Amino acid sequence: MSKPYLSLSLDMDNQWSYMKIHGEEGWESYPSYLDIFVPHVLKVLDELNLKITFFIVGQDAAFDKNHKYLRDIAEAGHDIGNHSFVHETWLHLYSREEMTAEIDKAHNIIEKVTGKSPTGFRGPGFSWSPTLLEVLADKGYVYDASTLPTVIGPLARLYYFSTSNLSKEEKEDRKEIFGKFSDGFKKLKPYLWKTKKDQQLLEIPVTTMPVFRIPFHLSYLLYISNISSHLMILYLNIAIFLCKITKTQPSFLLHPLDLIGGDQITSLAFFPGMNISSDRKVLIFKKVMKKLGKHFTLTDMNGHVESILAKGNLKNVTVPKN
Repeated sequence: MSKPYLSLSLDMDNQWSYMKIHGEEGWESYPSYLDIFVPHVLKVLDELNLKITFFIVGQDAAFDKNHKYLRDIAEAGHDIGNHSFVHETWLHLYSREEMTAEIDKAHNIIEKVTGKSPTGFRGPGFSWSPTLLEVLADKGYVYDASTLPTVIGPLARLYYFSTSNLSKEEKEDRKEIFGKFSDGFKKLKPYLWKTKKDQQLLEIPVTTMPVFRIPFHLSYLLYISNISSHLMILYLNIAIFLCKITKTQPSFLLHPLDLIGGDQITSLAFFPGMNISSDRKVLIFKKVMKKLGKHFTLTDMNGHVESILAKGNLKNVTVPKN
């Protein structure tokens, strides 16, 4: 009997985007760690024989210095998604004209540099809006992966604000980052958005723990591992068990700083979780992948999408009014 699918994706947030999100000075010069991170992560994924989806930020693809590393990702056989152009967590506030320009600009430069045309999108900070969904459908995208159905969004936002250097105005821009408490009650399994033009767009939420609606992607597992490795495994086992009994095929999220520590990215050593060494993060990642691989067929977003659409029987959800 074949195992259910689990898709792996990595939001390719670069050094400048972390600095921008946290209100750190100097982000406008667009410092990059792709020259360090990309060879590191490709080596780890190759060792595990894994193919994943990289959601790339268009601004990074616009710089010549990053071209080699982004092409290396595509040439290694990994799937490519669109993660916006300027990586602003208030993307949901964009007008239709701004949204269209943002998606088009990112799409075009990512395709030019990697040779792969994105068919999926994830909003920075899990930002999304009816306008975004309609723009993606108009452009012929197959899926969106921007929703995070969790009840702890406000707590995550509070922690984020407490560890940042954001001004009052910047916090106002980001006031809906990670979503509202009510977002925890959004659908956890994939479904089809239906636009007012009768277009359909597949939504693949970032999976949270069924029933409890709390995240279990790698950032959270690493945080728990700082408390206890045994507690981390217990937490993951519960998540796997609940996914299996509810027949939820997970979409499992990664970030660059989940796989590399402050020992290699020294400029971000002060960030939460960067006190964990790169070697330990890789060890934890491999342990998590081994456990997930026992229960699921690990694939990229594209493979997951094909499996979902082939099975059909998806619920239709009308895109809310703007």
